Parts: sequence; C-alpha cells; structure tokens
Amino acid sequence: MPTRRDLLVGAPALGVAVLGAASLANSAIAFAADTKPADTKTSEAKAAAAPTGPFTLAALPFADTDLVPYISQNTLSFHYGKHHAKYVSKLNELYVGNEAMGTTPEAVAKAAYGDKDHTPLYNNAAQAWNHTFLWNSMKKNGGGMPTTGKLADALKAAFTDADGFKKAFRDTATSQFGSGWAWLVNNAGKLSCVKTANADSPLWTGAGTPILTLDVWEHAYYLDYQDKRSDYVNAFLDHLANWDFAEKNFV
Repeated sequence: MPTRRDLLVGAPALGVAVLGAASLANSAIAFAADTKPADTKTSEAKAAAAPTGPFTLAALPFADTDLVPYISQNTLSFHYGKHHAKYVSKLNELYVGNEAMGTTPEAVAKAAYGDKDHTPLYNNAAQAWNHTFLWNSMKKNGGGMPTTGKLADALKAAFTDADGFKKAFRDTATSQFGSGWAWLVNNAGKLSCVKTANADSPLWTGAGTPILTLDVWEHAYYLDYQDKRSDYVNAFLDHLANWDFAEKNFV
C-alpha cells in the first residue's frame, strides 16, 4: 500500500497555476464543467507558474475566501497551492514515456492502479484527480442535504434522513486510519459511504461512482482544526458540501 512518503517523494517545490481543467475534459465525472477561473488578484493560492507538461492545475471553483471560516485562506494556500500543485507537477514528470496509459489523470490512474511498476505515477495521477473532485465537492453556503429530487430520494432510501446520512459520512471520515478520503458513492442508484486510503478512489477501486468526497489527509485540515478531524468533517457536512455538484454526478 502506498505511503504518504510515496505520494510526495520527489515532487518539486511549486506554487500554483491559474488555468482550468483541460486535461480532465473527458472525465465521466461532472467537475470539469463546474470548474471556473477564480479571482487571481486577491488570492495567495494562485500566485506562481503553471506545472510544465500536458496536465494543468484546475482553478479553484470558488474564491479562496469563500470557505472561511470553515477552511481558511492559509489552509488553501498550502493544500491547493502546494500539495495539489505538486501532484500535478510530479504527474507531468512521470508521464514522460508513459503516454500510452491515457490522456487524463483519471485515465492514467485507472491504468496504473495496482501496477507496482507504476506506483509513483498512479499516486500522483490519482491525487491530481481526487483534489479537483474535492474542490468541486465544496462551495460557499453549502452543506445540509437536498430535500427534493432523485438524489434526495436516494439519500432518504439509504440513510433515512439528514441525521442518518451525516452520521454515516462522519463515521466513515473519522474512522479512516491515517491518510485517505471519505466518499459518498453511487452503485446502480444505491448510495453508501466508503473510505479509501492514501490516493485511492472508488472510481478505480470498483467501490462505486463518486458523488461527493472529503479529504482526510492531515494537510487538509490541521492548520484550522489541529487533531479535531470530527470538527472538520462536521463543518463540511453543515456548511460546505456542494449538493449541486452531487446532483450532476448522480446519474
């Protein structure tokens, strides 16, 4: 199983690019259409040069102040401006000679998944994709749970009510040992919460189609919440979860 060191080893120090998700345009998930340029004049997270290569760093779909006070500008400047940028930069480096594995981070991650000879390539392609999906899973004035529509009906069938969903997602996110992700996934119209370790995603592990996600690596929340992961998860559920994005993924 890849470790935190495997995921970050060799990634050069890098700020952040400011352009969108062209390399993800063929993704089966809806976030490519949701990605939009953010205001670069006031954003510390969008300051440096773009990664060099075919894969670009998708712009945040919100201003870097929009998630305050639940996620600070400081956290975004590190999480997006350094960690996400490093994954994209390292992916471009490792992609040389592996072009036949795909033309999007999603395709490369799927092709490299489980291949020990391509673990670093997999880690960085997967994390590039995961983080773009993460940013689209959040928005200003989000949270709660939809009350009408097909997704609302599926949530009610799976979890009974909003409290049932929040408990299931919270338990999933807080019980992931070490680094990883919590996901709401769809399997033929049936929803469930699953967790994955390190760079893994249900999209290539076969656990279902992602609807929403939350990053539970410590770098996602430690500056704002220290060791209180449950508070971070509650903030996401109550104030940040992007159900408009989830609706588009529920197909």
